[in-house]
Amino acid sequence: MEKILVITGVTATGKTDLSIELAKRLDGEIVSADSMMVYRYMDIGTAKPSKEEMEEVPHHLIDVVDPSYDFSVKDFIELSQESIKDIVGRGKLPIVVGGTWLYIQSLLYGLTDAPEGDWKIREQLYRRDTEDLYNELQNVDREYAEKIHPNDKRRIVRALEVYYISKKPFSYFINRHKFRENRYDFVGFVLEREREELMERIEKRVDRMFEQGLVDEVRKLLDMGYENAITSKQAIGYKEVLPYLEGEISLEQAREEIIRNTKDFAKRQIRTFRSKFRDGEKWERLNISNYTNGELLYKIIEKYKS
Repeated sequence: MEKILVITGVTATGKTDLSIELAKRLDGEIVSADSMMVYRYMDIGTAKPSKEEMEEVPHHLIDVVDPSYDFSVKDFIELSQESIKDIVGRGKLPIVVGGTWLYIQSLLYGLTDAPEGDWKIREQLYRRDTEDLYNELQNVDREYAEKIHPNDKRRIVRALEVYYISKKPFSYFINRHKFRENRYDFVGFVLEREREELMERIEKRVDRMFEQGLVDEVRKLLDMGYENAITSKQAIGYKEVLPYLEGEISLEQAREEIIRNTKDFAKRQIRTFRSKFRDGEKWERLNISNYTNGELLYKIIEKYKS
């Protein structure tokens, strides 16, 4: 069983910088577990590592598909498993890094045995209004509906698709599986920061995105024909810029919307990580506001090696 290191946590905690330093010290390579970094041409708004950082430390599962591709959890598992096997085969340490909890959970503990998708059903569902779909999900599977965002159309459609095929709620398959498989020998860390500090970091990161050229990046994506991809409810940092480019709002309003949506996303992530990845032998929560960078690196490396 391959041994890996896992670094997760909410947006803007500092996972990227920390993981690069860890990779340097542990002779590792990074496997991204971020649902938006897989897309090409979406660099600034997803806060990807710089080209220089990726040249310094090899990164996997970044820039692997075009924005129009519907990248799934199964895609992630397949590609990440291949990357981990390759990294271990070369005598390096795989460091899985990212804030998409579903990717990390599924990689470490396996997927449910829910039925495979049915494209006819899925296409019919996608034609419907998101609010209407969410209301239906609340009626047939309130347990799962309460765990996801009302605008997360992809997960809403998947849950309804499973219900239509099996006549059982998606939560039934999740509860039956319980994610108890152990696919890897891993040590995991959930990074946290003090709430006020985290919100301040989000604001600074959004300002940095605009300075780096976020508006031009969105304009380029539009020119390439990817409007539907960047208007996804998941594409925070992109969909808010569109009304500005169409002359409907000011640049400052777009900035405020990105900050608000990112903060809301971070709050949801905090609740999710607290319920999904609990402290124990495998997982440790680290409030990195309480550590110097050196202390943090030492603590993680010592636990990994123990």
